[in-house]
Amino acid sequence: MKNVIHILFLSVCFTVLNAQETTITPIKYEELEKRIKQEKDQFLVVNFWSTTCAPCVKELPHFMEVNNKYANDPRFKMILVSLDRLADKERVITFIKNKNLTAEVILLDDIKRMNTWIPKFEKDWDGNIPVTIFYKNGEKVYFNDGEMSKDELENTITKNLL
Repeated sequence: MKNVIHILFLSVCFTVLNAQETTITPIKYEELEKRIKQEKDQFLVVNFWSTTCAPCVKELPHFMEVNNKYANDPRFKMILVSLDRLADKERVITFIKNKNLTAEVILLDDIKRMNTWIPKFEKDWDGNIPVTIFYKNGEKVYFNDGEMSKDELENTITKNLL
């Protein structure tokens, strides 16, 4: 019985520590652009989403499955860029915990300048989300406007990661 209580106590402590570790970094467009350019040696998947976007939330489990599949591949990285408001940061953190998001999450706190930075990512992007942009060697290789299925996501990665 002591062992069960001890294991339960350790499990609760680990869960609390894990929950406390969840953070989200608010950044501006220029910082995100710099991060993308720094990831030159990796195939980079950048997904723009929001906690209030139903198609975004629907596709996230597929993204997490794929992220977990490639997590140990040093050539692969996934960044989830939340377009939620900075005032909703705590809601985003709660969402990350509840949905067990394993990819890095960044809060793009630059809503007022959307019309400036959206065309810099993709000239044909109308601002709707979800949007996923794939980069290889720091260069954009594919732009997906709208929800992606797990198969579409995996096929795009497989085709470009090799």
